[in-house]
Amino acid sequence: MWSFFFLGLLVAATLVFLLLLRQQRRNIENLKRSREELQVEENRVFDFLHGLGEAFSDDLRSSDLHRLIVEGAMRILDAHGGALYLADRAGKSLLPTYLSKNCPPLVEVPRHLLQQSQTSTVALESFLQLHTVKSGEGLLGKVWEKREPLFLSSRDSDPHLESLKEAVLHLDSVMIAPLIYRGQPLGVLAVANGPMSTPFSPSDFVVFQSIVEQSAFALYSAIVYHEASEKRRIDRDLDVARDIQRILLPNGSPAIEGYEIAGINIPASHVSGDYYDYVMMDDRRLGIVIADVSGKGVPASLIMAMCRSVLRSLAPNSDSAAAVLRKVNRQLYPDIKEDMFISMAYLILEKGADEVVLARAGHDAPLLYRAADQSISKVNPPGMALGIDSGSVFDRVTGDLRICLEKGDCFVFYTDGVTEALDVNGIEFGIKRLMDVVQASAAAGASAVIDRVTAEVKEFVGNFPQTDDITLIALRKL
Repeated sequence: MWSFFFLGLLVAATLVFLLLLRQQRRNIENLKRSREELQVEENRVFDFLHGLGEAFSDDLRSSDLHRLIVEGAMRILDAHGGALYLADRAGKSLLPTYLSKNCPPLVEVPRHLLQQSQTSTVALESFLQLHTVKSGEGLLGKVWEKREPLFLSSRDSDPHLESLKEAVLHLDSVMIAPLIYRGQPLGVLAVANGPMSTPFSPSDFVVFQSIVEQSAFALYSAIVYHEASEKRRIDRDLDVARDIQRILLPNGSPAIEGYEIAGINIPASHVSGDYYDYVMMDDRRLGIVIADVSGKGVPASLIMAMCRSVLRSLAPNSDSAAAVLRKVNRQLYPDIKEDMFISMAYLILEKGADEVVLARAGHDAPLLYRAADQSISKVNPPGMALGIDSGSVFDRVTGDLRICLEKGDCFVFYTDGVTEALDVNGIEFGIKRLMDVVQASAAAGASAVIDRVTAEVKEFVGNFPQTDDITLIALRKL
């Protein structure tokens, strides 16, 4: 009897052991499958991040990055469709930037388009590609407005989801999250599944939010990368413009009997709105011009180039400096914007002669150093800036001033970049300092005046950045 009892007990124990062994094997197989699934998911996430990293290259296109983000999220989450909407420049609306082919509509679709989509999806696809989403509008606008992620499935009774289910591409579950980096809202990313796909799970939602964080970082980096690339391109263009402008400015001082001449232009940025030139009118006469276009940078430099061309074409035909300025004003006036103007001073001298002819169109008054008594003064012939008046007033107020020069006398032309140069305390160099420097250096010659003034301005300014173009011309009677 006891033998049968122990035998039964042994059989029962063996059966239990076999059942436990079978269960253990099932558990091991389940763990293996789970591990394999995790490995596959890790590989997908790695591929997604690797793809984002490789997207940043010299030929990066925004459309490629947008596609990588949507398709990467769909692949990792095994989603039926995906969509990326980015904020417009004002940050008020969302613009569709990439919609996958099978992405269910995530916005309200007009009923007539839903009816048309039963036979052709072209009209529906065009609507989705062009429709902008305002803050608070539908599921996307709601997430954008609240800045909070959203997870909905067919088990939820959200009215927005119910209305979207009527579309030809039915929506069963959806995950939407705002793309935010460093507090800057960039857009919205969404992935969706139809009724024939596996619904998203809470763990999918956690993974999705991680994808959103990486995508926001990638989009922000792309913006910075694009801006840096654009800045490099602009800098290259400005370097070319600077080289061209250097060609337009004198590459040396002219030699004319009885006079010593020197000039310099120091732009505040890549290109200058200041202009100076020497115009050989014939074998005996020379025109000297200095001008300052209002504003800075490329617009001012373009006006400067126009001014140079016009003046050079008109200068040889007149012995009157004022007449030349009048003609330049009439020709430039129609092409100058209302908020721009040109100040200019123009002087004509003749080889071996003592008299010069000066006209001034609203420019800073030139300085005249008299060697006989070492005095210095401003020369103020009347005139108004070019481009302000079509000619009726300009012609009336602009006239010639004839000045006799004696040996050692010196004329100095300058732009306000000299007198308005600022030191670290915001104090201007000023006309008084300029007059003192010219008075102290004029006896040493025209080149010495230019060198001394630029050195004094540089020392005065110190490390404070140059805020305006600096142009100087010195003319000394020999």
